[in-house]
Amino acid sequence: MSKTLLVTGGAGFIASNFIHHLKQKHPDYHIINIDKRTYAGSETNLKSISFQENYDFIEGDIADAQLINRIFADYAIDGVIHFAAESHVDRSIKDVKTFIESNVLGTAVLLQAAREAWSQAGELDTRRFHHISTDEVYGSLSLSDNETFNEQTPYDPRNPYSASKAGADMLVKSFGHTYGMNVVTSSSSNNYGPGQHTEKLIPTVISTALEGKPVPIYGDGKNVRDWLYVTDHCQALDLIFHHGNALEKYNVGGRNERTNIELAMMICDILDHLKPGQHSHKELITFIGDRKGHDRRYAVDDRKIRAELGWGPFTSFETGLYNTVEWYVDQWEKVIL
Repeated sequence: MSKTLLVTGGAGFIASNFIHHLKQKHPDYHIINIDKRTYAGSETNLKSISFQENYDFIEGDIADAQLINRIFADYAIDGVIHFAAESHVDRSIKDVKTFIESNVLGTAVLLQAAREAWSQAGELDTRRFHHISTDEVYGSLSLSDNETFNEQTPYDPRNPYSASKAGADMLVKSFGHTYGMNVVTSSSSNNYGPGQHTEKLIPTVISTALEGKPVPIYGDGKNVRDWLYVTDHCQALDLIFHHGNALEKYNVGGRNERTNIELAMMICDILDHLKPGQHSHKELITFIGDRKGHDRRYAVDDRKIRAELGWGPFTSFETGLYNTVEWYVDQWEKVIL
């Protein structure tokens, strides 16, 4: 059955991959993409579908209530998949206000517009609002045990970014309970893959190493993250949006925990294979002062989505990381040649 979906932040890394996934899996869907066109997004991510009849791009801010209400008036939107967010922890530490405006106020504006439009259509409990959250809302885990975040783990955000996402999560949940909206939330491990912005860890390691610059690693390099290949995440989001239970939350994990220093070493090994030189790229690894609010470990318990929706990742970490590094090497060579 054809649907009209509003995807927010669609020029971003995960969202653009998800739009491509929708186009392949549900070619009859009409996709409306609203994006603010900040530094973190790239129009080239969606260049191949930009002229399709059932794809519309709208440049705008999700916190602009007049614009959002007009979109809901102009289109019979069947569902919202809400990715749009400021997401870089370092930036949130320097500029809290922008994160609150985008992540909290923007989410509230979207929820209110959807509630009003869907109430008028008599479909408040059938049309779906899917909010994309983060595992960072749960706080930090110890390195000394095998504990993981599950969907009942109390929220304990440690930096302005995760606090703003926690606030957005609570707003979404409240609209479900208060107004009877059909809402669902998902949180995932750290995503990676081709096309991610260079401010993120994996692209930073690759780009600095290719340029022969010091590869910066915060603190002692022993902070642990769980890594999820972006296309596997998109498969999970498809299942959650279409088949997840209302008012529920689903954690999506990769089960690929690595310390930051271990990850950097793996990337350098791949670069030594793809771009061998006189010295190993590992010699560029440089430890720098730790950042504020740097959580020690993230890991999610994803048994719920595996059991209820039958999801599981297809991409091994070794394959996904190699493909990612290879993509950045190809892009780098295009620039320098």
